[in-house]
Amino acid sequence: MIHAVLIFNTSGIPRLTKFYTPLHQSSQTLIQKIFSLISIRPAGLCNFLDAPELEAFLGPKEDSDERWRVVYRNYATLNFVFVVDGAESELGILDLIQVFVEALDRHFENVCELDLVFHFDEAHHILAEIIQGGLVLETNGDEISNSVKLASKARRNSFASANPLSLGGGAGGPRSGSLQTPLGWLTDRLAGVATR
Repeated sequence: MIHAVLIFNTSGIPRLTKFYTPLHQSSQTLIQKIFSLISIRPAGLCNFLDAPELEAFLGPKEDSDERWRVVYRNYATLNFVFVVDGAESELGILDLIQVFVEALDRHFENVCELDLVFHFDEAHHILAEIIQGGLVLETNGDEISNSVKLASKARRNSFASANPLSLGGGAGGPRSGSLQTPLGWLTDRLAGVATR
């Protein structure tokens, strides 16, 4: 099971955090601990490690031989980190990180740290299309992209139909029939088109 998905920059500042299991201590100290574990590792080492240090944060595992594992990947200035248990394949999680990064790249057109800062809700939505409750739902990039585009379009249409100040009128919702925006009303008055 996937217990946490974290994205932080090379300074250890979290840009996205999602926990699928309850924490026994603060999330900030857990993030600092994980950052300290992976920041000291040389680039030539593999991208996953056993992390018995995390038992204080996530609780001990039932099986004494099973340990918490940290699977991570570094892309430019961002570290993508998944905390998993022994039921997950490390190579499968590395591939899942790649799927997540590709989905972010498709949506943001070459994702960068600022995209995650200013559009954190969209980044969480993309993650939710891939993982729910610590289990992988979808790995097909096209399906993820289509779902995110449909949800984004629905959100824009909902906003446009519910906001009388929006320009563009919406998608023909119940309010868009005869409702005129204030800008449209003012334009009609200034142009002298409005009927009295």
